Amino acid sequence: MANKENEVIKSETIKQTDTPPDNALKDRKTVLTAKRLETIVAILLGVTTLLSAWASWIGHLHGGIQSINFTKSNHMASRGTAEYNLGMQAFLADYMAWNTLNDYYFDLEEAKAEGDQKKINLINNKIKIYKKENISDILSEGIKWMDNNKKHSPFEMPGIEDKYFKSAQRNVEQSQKILDEGKRDNAKGDSYMLVTVLYSLTLFLLGIVGTFKNLPNRIAVLMIAVVCLVFAFVYMCTIPLPTGFEKMNFIEFKK
Repeated sequence: MANKENEVIKSETIKQTDTPPDNALKDRKTVLTAKRLETIVAILLGVTTLLSAWASWIGHLHGGIQSINFTKSNHMASRGTAEYNLGMQAFLADYMAWNTLNDYYFDLEEAKAEGDQKKINLINNKIKIYKKENISDILSEGIKWMDNNKKHSPFEMPGIEDKYFKSAQRNVEQSQKILDEGKRDNAKGDSYMLVTVLYSLTLFLLGIVGTFKNLPNRIAVLMIAVVCLVFAFVYMCTIPLPTGFEKMNFIEFKK
């Protein structure tokens, strides 16, 4: 009798310390059921589709701004080239005008040496009229600098040649600046395209979840899809929006 009582006590002890009942195990395993999994997949599909559409739209906006900037850059570069040619023509014209004016100055010195006042007055009038009709502001500034510094040529003034090409240089610099902006927009657009690819991968993974029969396999694929979705979203948040994009107004877009 004592042995039987001991066996009964031991059996009850084993039952109390053993695994939970079948109902408890069933409840624990069915936290993520196939039906709930389908609901989660459907929600993630909707979210990913919206995010993919957003990334595609912003990427196209970057591409449009890139095209505009490249066009503006080419236009500014063409203007810079044209103004450079004009500056070169103005420089050559002033150089020739200075040579002519220099000849008048020599004639004036000869007249002064001869003491011919009538000739001196004539040459002075000729120089005055010639300066008024043929000397540019840049050359006039150079002549004043030459007289004040007792130099032989106005073209010895520091930076006088750059004055002829100042406008052309400004256009070239502006063209390069706009071109760099276009390159940055191009890089941003490429980044948004990469985000779109990651969202497409996420959609693919979410789409094949239901093809797996075993629930653990479905959960594994779902986890991979969630990782891709989170990574794509975080990466997208690090990419700047297009220049002039109004965050509070998605309809109106101003450049």
